[in-house]
Amino acid sequence: MRRRGTARATGLLLGYAADRMLADPVRLHPVAGFGRAAAALERTTYRDRRTAGAVHTGLLVGAVVGGSAVAARVASRAGWVGETALVAVATWTALGGTSLTRVGARMAEELAADDLAGARDLVPSLCGRDPKSLDPAGIARATVESVAENTSDATVAPLVWAAIAGAPGVLGYRAVNTLDAMIGYRSPKYLRFGWAAARLDDVVNLVPARLTGVLAVVSAPVVGGAPRDAIRAWRRDAAAHPSPNAGVAEASMAGALGVRLGGRTEYPHGVEHRPELGDGPAPRIADIGRVARLSGAVQTGAALVSAALAVAVGELGLRRRQGRGLGRR
Repeated sequence: MRRRGTARATGLLLGYAADRMLADPVRLHPVAGFGRAAAALERTTYRDRRTAGAVHTGLLVGAVVGGSAVAARVASRAGWVGETALVAVATWTALGGTSLTRVGARMAEELAADDLAGARDLVPSLCGRDPKSLDPAGIARATVESVAENTSDATVAPLVWAAIAGAPGVLGYRAVNTLDAMIGYRSPKYLRFGWAAARLDDVVNLVPARLTGVLAVVSAPVVGGAPRDAIRAWRRDAAAHPSPNAGVAEASMAGALGVRLGGRTEYPHGVEHRPELGDGPAPRIADIGRVARLSGAVQTGAALVSAALAVAVGELGLRRRQGRGLGRR
């Protein structure tokens, strides 16, 4: 168990380093392949019912977790090196933090150059909003909100689940989060079919989102913010957000940045009016670079905390195993 904990800790740190240096795989990305498989299965499983969506979600997540569990068992035969390598590859596959901040940097460049068409072309890489409805101010706000929310979804949560459950945990998490992005909308088509994926995503992100909030508070000085402002925005505004997790990440980062997020949000399936989060002016182009720096600080903190968590989980497992051994004597 101790070996497993250190293997997970080392593996997730290596996976995080690979994401920082290489970002996402350019070709044959496993997450993209999973998305295509999910879309193909949906053509068979789709019914406008919650039970159909639960079956769809269960089949896909179960296949990923089961397959990676088999891979973990095989890797364990190669000892510490094998376990570490599998967790490293799985973590790199699941992470998306570097790609997220790079898209944010490109967005800032397009907006600074007054290239509205180029900026709108990047919007689908960040969120599901209707690019045609967004002016430069709307794009700046969408970018800051998406970087804040996806710092939790794309980096903190994968690292936490890698620490808790190794490759099956991190890949299973990515499967859940991908399904939420595909079918977890409150649109007429997916309101019932996507319910199970959306609720499961809420559950698996409860702890990571709050870790993101804590790290945003601690990292606020990196962008010239005050921890107390981040705490105040989190406590006051997060619960008003329709998502129990996105609200924590967005509110705490809004407070750290000293900006106000939320408002009228237009999606292809309709318009939502999001509650205001934080104080101060709406995000400007310069705030995109600031949220990218804040995201980077939170990501690094999450990697270190998750590595420590992996070691702690391994030690706890070892003590439980030793306790059971003593009980049989």
